[in-house]
Amino acid sequence: MPVYAATIFLSAFLLFQVQPLIAKFILPWFGGSAAVWSAALLFFQLVLLAGYFYAHCLIRYLKPRQQFWVHATLLTASLAVLPIIPSAGWKPVGGDDPTFRILLLLAATIGLPYTLLSATSPLLQAWFVRTHAGAIPYRLFALSNLGSMIALLSYPTLIEPHWTLSRQAVIWSVGYVVFGAACVVSAWKSAAWKSAAWNSREGADLPIQTAAEENVPAPRLPTIFLWIGLAACASTLLLAVTSHLTQNIAPIPLLWIAPLSLYLLSFILCFESDRIYNRYVFLPLLAASLGLFVYGMYMYENNFEIKRLVEAMCASLFVCCMVCHGELARRRPHPRYLTQFYLMVSVGGAVGGLFVALLAPRLFRDYLELPVGMAACAVLVTCVLWRTNSGMPRPMWLRAAMVLATLGFAGYLTRQEIRESRDYVLSARNFYGVLHVRDDAPDGEVPAQRVLIHGTIDHGTELRTPGSGRIATSYFGSSSGIGRALRALHDGGPLRIGVLGLGAGVTAALAMPGDTLHYYEINPLVLQIASTQFGFLRSCPADKQVFLGDGRLVLESLPDEQLDFFVMDAFSSDAVPMHLLTREAYVSYRRHLKPNGVMAVNISNRYLDLAPVIAKPMQEMGWTGVVVDDEGTDEPFYDGSTWVLLSRSEQIFGNKSFRSGAAVTRLVAKAGFHGWTDDFSNIIQILK
Repeated sequence: MPVYAATIFLSAFLLFQVQPLIAKFILPWFGGSAAVWSAALLFFQLVLLAGYFYAHCLIRYLKPRQQFWVHATLLTASLAVLPIIPSAGWKPVGGDDPTFRILLLLAATIGLPYTLLSATSPLLQAWFVRTHAGAIPYRLFALSNLGSMIALLSYPTLIEPHWTLSRQAVIWSVGYVVFGAACVVSAWKSAAWKSAAWNSREGADLPIQTAAEENVPAPRLPTIFLWIGLAACASTLLLAVTSHLTQNIAPIPLLWIAPLSLYLLSFILCFESDRIYNRYVFLPLLAASLGLFVYGMYMYENNFEIKRLVEAMCASLFVCCMVCHGELARRRPHPRYLTQFYLMVSVGGAVGGLFVALLAPRLFRDYLELPVGMAACAVLVTCVLWRTNSGMPRPMWLRAAMVLATLGFAGYLTRQEIRESRDYVLSARNFYGVLHVRDDAPDGEVPAQRVLIHGTIDHGTELRTPGSGRIATSYFGSSSGIGRALRALHDGGPLRIGVLGLGAGVTAALAMPGDTLHYYEINPLVLQIASTQFGFLRSCPADKQVFLGDGRLVLESLPDEQLDFFVMDAFSSDAVPMHLLTREAYVSYRRHLKPNGVMAVNISNRYLDLAPVIAKPMQEMGWTGVVVDDEGTDEPFYDGSTWVLLSRSEQIFGNKSFRSGAAVTRLVAKAGFHGWTDDFSNIIQILK
């Protein structure tokens, strides 16, 4: 038992330790988008399915000796991909949907090791049952999930803050070698436990201990579909909640791991003991959780009190997963059908991943995964309670009430989504997120406006008045840091300006005749909407050009741009792609700036204090920087903003543009702050 338990625990630990590690490796290559994690989770679920299918076939169709040699050979072959460091040749070119590229990259980098790690838990449980007559293996499944959860919780707290990505990859690879050796020992013990079974066909299947067990019926088709549905619902809610959180804060391991850990915790609790999941406790909690989800989606649309929202969404996810996995655990079959059960559970997980990561961005124009998952959860619970034979009478009126309540809940969600969609002139979606265009009526001193919204954040506002294409609004007003810097620089004549992040194109209103204006934009939908729904680009008198692709990768591929002014304003909802803030990124930016050029970084953020992140490379480059905090009160269509301005020379900051209005303070590097690099970043350092 200790050999099996240790091997299963180590495999689960490595399986879930590699998820945030490899996702963080590739996150900068694909724009730092929250969808990178969704695509990665889809890969993990698909390969988990492949691993379970491999284990199922190995146990059902091969003799013990064949099982040993096949598994040992594949484990040896998998060592060839170590250490698990992705090849830079997979970096994308352009702004096309990179989902399939991410899947191929992950397959080439960790595909075989991840498949074998995935197969370990069901495979070793089956071997354990074969060598220990009458044993119940499901507690080993709970142990596997415990190892997974420990791996996830340790990553943002112990691993990420102290080791670089390269060091993490090497340490993980050493751990995988140890796992491979332990797994071979377990396979040998299983195959050779009874020498008579070494070459026999009997060992290819799980044993039948008693005559009564010989007649254990196979799971019926409705039961199998219910397994898949419950697993798919929990998986859908996991990915939908994670996407909801990461698009508005930051796509980081901390926010990847919290929902996934709760998802795994529900597995552990439900499969550890039948007494933990109690319907009389969790079904009322489910009703409250679905209501809390609704509140989080619609009432908290503007993200007030985001910390409470994170807690509420995670708590609701946990309750929903407890119900789904608790009902799964109630329906687990006889150990004879163990690998089939795990295979169907993994099919459900993959179905949920395919829906959220692959189908939803192509089927929907808005984030509908969460309401769909909520409605599906209510429907599944109704089906479960309808079919459950508890020995107690269940009158038809009570069943009808359950059905009506479920239909009413689904109808309410549908009505809310229709009402939300009516507020927008345009809704569009792709890999990089959902974009809305909304027209706002006049409100007091504020004239009518057209607003571009990404997630829940305004990404540009245009007044609905004549000549509005030349009027800067929102974060880019005359009193903002960028407005002041451009006035000072324009005193010297036409400028070459580079802007990382297009949005609605409001920055084009700041360019003057004779200027050269280059945009670096990853999302082709943004360019399409800025060109057709807003007038800033059309009205701009400068010589304009838009380069599609991740801004950093585009700048790395371009020759020297010789910019007088460079603007970094690339937000995904309210989250800043972290790879645009590393030391290596600033080295690239510096290459494109003239010796007396100025760089502006928009650090307006409700959750993160980005100033220390920028101050560190500024100090290392020997530059000078100031922070401009502007309340945005000069005009009713201005918004408050915080900009950091950097330059090799302090001369620009002595210009009259910086002498009044906004609070201008010197940017100073924070003592003891660990600067961010492509190999290291820790967002816990900068949480407000």
